[in-house]
Amino acid sequence: MGRPRTFDETAVLRAAAGEFRVHGFAGTSTEQLCEAAGVRRSSLYNAFISKDELFVRALEHYVAAVRERQTAILADDARPGGDRLRALIDVVIDEERDSFQRGRAAGCMVVQSFMDPDLRGRDGRVARILGRDLRERTALLADAIQAGRRDGSVAGGVEPDEGAMLVNTIISGLRVTAQSDAAPDTLRRIALAGLHALLN
Repeated sequence: MGRPRTFDETAVLRAAAGEFRVHGFAGTSTEQLCEAAGVRRSSLYNAFISKDELFVRALEHYVAAVRERQTAILADDARPGGDRLRALIDVVIDEERDSFQRGRAAGCMVVQSFMDPDLRGRDGRVARILGRDLRERTALLADAIQAGRRDGSVAGGVEPDEGAMLVNTIISGLRVTAQSDAAPDTLRRIALAGLHALLN
């Protein structure tokens, strides 16, 4: 019988996602993962078999955690739909602001993964996770936009699915632009300019 694990698997996945979201799969070494998670290389591989397997597990953990936070904002019926969109942008900007003060961008594991076609091609699970996440995320956004059309906070001519893709594109663009050391206030102005097309 094997010895019980001496680390918190969820904490390791969270730490690994924190590295992958900034550096991507190829740019993250096993040494970085071990240091971030506070575990030995042998323990990491005993639990997760390979860096590829750890990445898939960390990506699943990351998209589930992000979706939970986004659902709390976008499905909040106490807020007008337009306010939900602004609140989501505020969360992204606040995260980038905190990271900017530490001298780096916050990064995004989903954006990093979409920009790595070799990664998606090598493991079909990555493409499936990303595809499912995109569908669920844009559905949440579309529902918030539909609510905004009903309450008047979103322009009536906005098609919910197209508006959802616009907001998703704005957020992805913020994540990439933040990598160029753009100041958080600049990111916020960019985001609000993009949202202007949707909101009343």
